[in-house]
Amino acid sequence: MAKKPTDYSRPLPVRRALRKLGQDIRHARLRRRLPAAVVAERASISRMTLFKLEKGEPGVSIGSFATVLFVLGMGDRLAEVADIRHDEHGLALEEERLPKRIRPRRRHPPPETP
Repeated sequence: MAKKPTDYSRPLPVRRALRKLGQDIRHARLRRRLPAAVVAERASISRMTLFKLEKGEPGVSIGSFATVLFVLGMGDRLAEVADIRHDEHGLALEEERLPKRIRPRRRHPPPETP
């Protein structure tokens, strides 16, 4: 059986981003004055899963994150996470591959009519 990765096997920026996402979700829930039990029920997850999500634990599924964001009225923002319009690195690589010069097509002379 494969070893379960520990939290320390993930890069530090990933761990920080997950922790911040969890904290932001918790703060959004508290600002809305929604008890954990209500959010968990509406998201069809257990309270324990919600608490893990709010702690930023990496084992929580992205589906759970998406559903909780939807329950909090923030689901539309999830679609923007990897939007290609904001992918500066990918756009730069794509621009690098563009041809430097485009040659016009050679036109064939029209066929002579007898």
